[in-house]
Amino acid sequence: MAVEIKSVKRFSALYFKGVKAGDKLVAVNGNKIRDFLDYEFYIKDERLLLDIEHKGKIRQVKVSNKSYDDIGLEFCSYLMDNQQRCKNKCIFCFIDQNPEGMRESIYFKDDDSRLSFLFGNYITLTNLTDEDIDRIIKMHITPVNISVHTMNKELRVKMMKNKNAGKCLDYITRLAEAGIEINVQLVLCPGINDGKELEYSLNELARYYPSVQSIAAVPVGITKHREGLFEMPVYTKETAGGVIDIINSFGDTFKEKHGTRLAYAADEFYLKAEMPLPDAEYYEMYSQIDNGVGLWTSLKDEVEAVIANLDKNADINKKISLATGSAAFSLIKDICDKLMAIYPKLQADVYEINNDFYGNSVTVAGLITAKDLIDTLKGKDLHGKLLIPDVMLNSDAELFLDNLSVSDVEKALDVNICVVCSRDGADLVSKIMV
Repeated sequence: MAVEIKSVKRFSALYFKGVKAGDKLVAVNGNKIRDFLDYEFYIKDERLLLDIEHKGKIRQVKVSNKSYDDIGLEFCSYLMDNQQRCKNKCIFCFIDQNPEGMRESIYFKDDDSRLSFLFGNYITLTNLTDEDIDRIIKMHITPVNISVHTMNKELRVKMMKNKNAGKCLDYITRLAEAGIEINVQLVLCPGINDGKELEYSLNELARYYPSVQSIAAVPVGITKHREGLFEMPVYTKETAGGVIDIINSFGDTFKEKHGTRLAYAADEFYLKAEMPLPDAEYYEMYSQIDNGVGLWTSLKDEVEAVIANLDKNADINKKISLATGSAAFSLIKDICDKLMAIYPKLQADVYEINNDFYGNSVTVAGLITAKDLIDTLKGKDLHGKLLIPDVMLNSDAELFLDNLSVSDVEKALDVNICVVCSRDGADLVSKIMV
């Protein structure tokens, strides 16, 4: 296999060696190049011998790489080949619950280990082979983020509807023995992999500590678009509280022995259970904040630190509006109330956007559509400026889930939209006040 070269940086060593866009990189020092993992690993040597294919013929090019970093080649994508699709048919898959007419990227089921290393995506291991595991160990690529869901092999097969889903859990042993750090995600489904099964999974994963660095338990997402899918209940106040009790009991015991809690329940469990969220000390290094674990506490603490250092005598005279999902509404409202108490001329109106598109059981801001935003805010006095969290949009901060753009919403509501980093308390306060 060879990867096509998109361009060659001007005045780089390979530029002067006559390597051109459209040529293909076949091997480096005799090692075949399949994707960016191979490329990044094998160009670290100081002396390189590249096999370059040009119009069907292969020639060898010698180059010195004293910087151990960049030899001037650029490729069409990070991966250098096609992104790997998920082979599972999980009973809890959120993507299966998306109706037609949404952002195209929403429908792609990713299960690519390389994106795990690049962007922190979680993988199920079912796409990996023994050769892939050997490569991870050889290159010491770490950490690996794994969607485990359950350590009960038979149950994992049933939940993921993949006959190899249980067997591939053995890869965790190989990775741990090789010293590869692992972060774990457990998507919990009421009555299926919580309760005693959750206790079993936590205890089994604990055996791999310290290679297993953290475990996040997150609740299954249920939308109203589940026609023909597995009948799945939602978490209630009582069942969510039960999950928290199990996680905290395990964490208390584990911390006594090892100095860390290891496992954490996502903020959403606390909101569903109507329980106060733990303080910053509980979350230690916020190792699973990208999974919504400790996000509220972190944001609240950041905002309080910023407020403590504000110029309380500043003349802040402005009106602004903010929109968020039901889950975060009370937190954002509380932040705005504190700022308005300090600055009487500040008016910050916070709007709770109920999720009619997916159903009221979906409360996070990241799953708010443009249509629900427009329907809720149409006719409201938004004071000319609306703050929304970045999680409502795609990575380019341009499109909502239902494929409408920021400019579409601005026109519909006659307002200027300002995007706020959902994890940055300083950014939130600054954009409210400035």
